[in-house]
Amino acid sequence: MRNIRQQVTENLIHVFRGRLAGVDALPQLAVLGLLSGIVTGAVILLFRFAIEWPLDYFFPGSGSENFEDLDILTRGILPLAGAVALGLFFHKLSIHDRKVGIAHVMERLNYHQGYISLKSAIVQFIAGVTTVVSGQSAGREGPAVHLGAAFSSILGQRMHLPNNSIRTLVACGCAAAISASFNTPISGVIFAMEVVMMEYTIAGFTPIILSAVSAAIVTQVVYGTEPAFSVPALTMNSMLEIPWILAIAVLIGIAAAGFIHLVDSLGRYHHRPVLLRIFVAGLLMVPFAIFVPETMGIGYDTVGNTINGELGFWLLLGAGCAKLLITGTSIGLGMPSGVIGPTLFIGATLGGAMGLIGAAFAPDVASSVGFYAMLGMGAMMGAVLHAPLAALMALLELTHNPNIILPGMLIITTASLVTSEAFGKKSLFITVLKSQGLSYQNSPVTQALRRVSVGAIMDRNILRIERQLTLEEARKALSSEPKWLLVDGNNGPTSLLPAVDLARYLEELNEVNSDDASEQPDSLDLMQIPANRRDVAPVQYQATLEQALNEFDQTKAEALYVQRHVAPMIQRIYGVVLQSDIESYYQYRRS
Repeated sequence: MRNIRQQVTENLIHVFRGRLAGVDALPQLAVLGLLSGIVTGAVILLFRFAIEWPLDYFFPGSGSENFEDLDILTRGILPLAGAVALGLFFHKLSIHDRKVGIAHVMERLNYHQGYISLKSAIVQFIAGVTTVVSGQSAGREGPAVHLGAAFSSILGQRMHLPNNSIRTLVACGCAAAISASFNTPISGVIFAMEVVMMEYTIAGFTPIILSAVSAAIVTQVVYGTEPAFSVPALTMNSMLEIPWILAIAVLIGIAAAGFIHLVDSLGRYHHRPVLLRIFVAGLLMVPFAIFVPETMGIGYDTVGNTINGELGFWLLLGAGCAKLLITGTSIGLGMPSGVIGPTLFIGATLGGAMGLIGAAFAPDVASSVGFYAMLGMGAMMGAVLHAPLAALMALLELTHNPNIILPGMLIITTASLVTSEAFGKKSLFITVLKSQGLSYQNSPVTQALRRVSVGAIMDRNILRIERQLTLEEARKALSSEPKWLLVDGNNGPTSLLPAVDLARYLEELNEVNSDDASEQPDSLDLMQIPANRRDVAPVQYQATLEQALNEFDQTKAEALYVQRHVAPMIQRIYGVVLQSDIESYYQYRRS
């Protein structure tokens, strides 16, 4: 009875995997999205607890970001000590294992079909906690996205899902992490598709939305339903403010371009020893920690005070510029810092400072400082990440105020255009990947091929057969009416031939020797008979169509046989794929 249940379970799992090989498996993808959101929500809760508990327990005052109340000596020693610890930790790791953050997630998606290891997740967890707790200028959202993507990827790997599904799970983990961090499900969805996947698909929206919602529910159980910032009612007082909003957009666009340029310039030193680079980053953080302690840690307390109009002009301007300089320097030198939080800090403080200038010149017209701070946050995030829609959705969800949409659209798009067109800067993550000698392929053809597994288009009507066989064995093989014969050699399949060619040869053999059966050969060599044979190479069942095309290019094979590990040292063959099958499928889907 137990064996029967086990067999039924295995069959159901096999059917589940088979459906996921295609692009339209919405029910199965929806289930995966829910699982990803729950897992990611739990991981983010653990990550936030690991950051907040030591800060709450050891720091003076209330709240977990009270670096400003530490004495000067502690503020100076803390980031330097943290940098030394991080430098030693990364020094012990291989170059590959040191990679963390959203750029690494994008690299794994582009070059490794979204496969992220547990070791990578552990390294990111330790590095993310250490950077924030030690007072580096860092955010927690970048590490959170890495953790969400990693554990969602591991979920797919443990279930042996096709690679196209693992890619979707990585996107689900990214969306869930942003949703859980800010309590903003919509912006999490848009962020995953706009920044990480760089595509919008109907099949992708459903699981990613479910992932973001389920992660938000998990974190709301612990942290409540309020978003990351307490935002008062905000509105634009007059249409006369639009020229000033455009001026702020230009300033934010310049700041974003400078930030990206700083990271890119210092990233050219990545060949230097990692211990030296991180130590220098920690050393440079010391004067900022002493004189501008607001730059330490995530800085959301300063953002909250800015939104509520509690900080003066020079503090806002100084803190914003200092945060830009030290964060760009730290990330460029290799400090494993998140970047989303710092961009919100920089945008809020610079926007708030510009709001105070506007209020000084036109007090009867200007809106509140918080209004300009929120616009600055959206503009900086959109310009640095090249994610205008995600930034706009974040503004809407954080303020719960549709009145911010119009000015938000204006400032975000203008700032993004200044950064990308006036200064020619790409997204920060694309820039980081480029500095590492990597590119991010996101052409429509590539994206379409990545969404489908070979299991969705392979021809299952095959028969695996020995090269040498008797006439009786050949006739028996053809009795099952296979389309293809996969010929086995000493080291696995060596050739693929149409079954009709063997049938034609047997028929001709019968006609020639119909009068004398003794003239017929005792055995056949399938590699010697006249047939349209094709050289073959293996491809894994989980592979996407993009990977299959790469296999064709690398092996120069004429056909791929699709196999999957079913037990140690045992591979089961499920079907075959021709290059023409991939081309026909793409042409059909496009039409």
